[in-house]
Amino acid sequence: MAEPSLVAAGEEPEERAIEAALRPKNLDDFVGQHRVRKQLSLVLQASRMRGRTADHVLFSGPPGLGKTTLAMIVAAEMNAPLRLSSGPAIQHAGDLAAILSSLSEGEVLFLDEIHRMSRPAEEMLYMAMEDFRVDIVVGKGAGATAIPLELPPFTLVGATTRAGLLPGPLRDRFGFTGHLEFYSVPELELVLRRSAGLLDLKVNSAGFAEIAGRSRGTPRIANRLLRRVRDWALVHGVEQIDARAASAALDMYEVDKKGLDRLDRAVLDALITKFGGGPVGLSTLAIAVGEETETVETVAEPFLVREGLLGRTPRGRIAMAPAWTHLGYAIPSGVFAQERLDLFEPGGDAPAAGDWAPESQ
Repeated sequence: MAEPSLVAAGEEPEERAIEAALRPKNLDDFVGQHRVRKQLSLVLQASRMRGRTADHVLFSGPPGLGKTTLAMIVAAEMNAPLRLSSGPAIQHAGDLAAILSSLSEGEVLFLDEIHRMSRPAEEMLYMAMEDFRVDIVVGKGAGATAIPLELPPFTLVGATTRAGLLPGPLRDRFGFTGHLEFYSVPELELVLRRSAGLLDLKVNSAGFAEIAGRSRGTPRIANRLLRRVRDWALVHGVEQIDARAASAALDMYEVDKKGLDRLDRAVLDALITKFGGGPVGLSTLAIAVGEETETVETVAEPFLVREGLLGRTPRGRIAMAPAWTHLGYAIPSGVFAQERLDLFEPGGDAPAAGDWAPESQ
């Protein structure tokens, strides 16, 4: 099995501690997401003025954009304690009941990946969010009895990377929903400037721009790359990091100018050199690069599709024209003149967004 990529690698405890230290503690320090930040600030300010707990909040969007950080900021802005849990950890209604019954008044409960919570727990959460009450079932069969348990007012903050998997009744119970977008390069430069100040690093403007341009629009990745550039500079005795130093460090970690890592390039290279640009099934492509199907689909594909380097069609994955040029391959004549890149079946209508037919594996 290939080594994990830098941009998608699991974090060591020390890395998590450093990342936690870099998290902004209030909305004024939070960079980017101006629309969500402005709306959330209004919601929290109104709750403080009324002297009541804030409405339940749902944050959705790709990983690494600040959903957990915003949950911590909600608790800090409301001057309330924070309880952290996750959807996968709550597989039984009793698990959720134990957490809810131990909450104090005004406490903020953060549930990460809330869409992965079990269905019985979801149904218990409906009543808890709306009426601040849960029914505890004692006994089984005909002798079972539901005992109502009153809960103190609390604020639920949910986070999800798959908002479409949330049931409608649960989604509708959140008073505020914020969708987080990918960051622009200038916004990432601001994130990096703040982080560099906290890490006591000397980086010039060109160095920040170089790192931000390879960060895939994601603050978590930007901070991770900054720490790796810091390590490179320490070992090589570089006091101030400029564009050349940042480029040399990230090239060593196999993160290229577009932010592609080893796995991304391996996927595109296999598509082009082994399958003539596609279309090819996902499982076949995964075997060609020596990775699990889920790894290719969840780690590499989203960024490649967003950058216009890879296309998903009913017949399989295809390498788009920018992928050929980025990897230095000449585009064969006629490859992109057939059936609009084979995006749709010949003679068929374009399918609705998100309604692609299953492809061949």
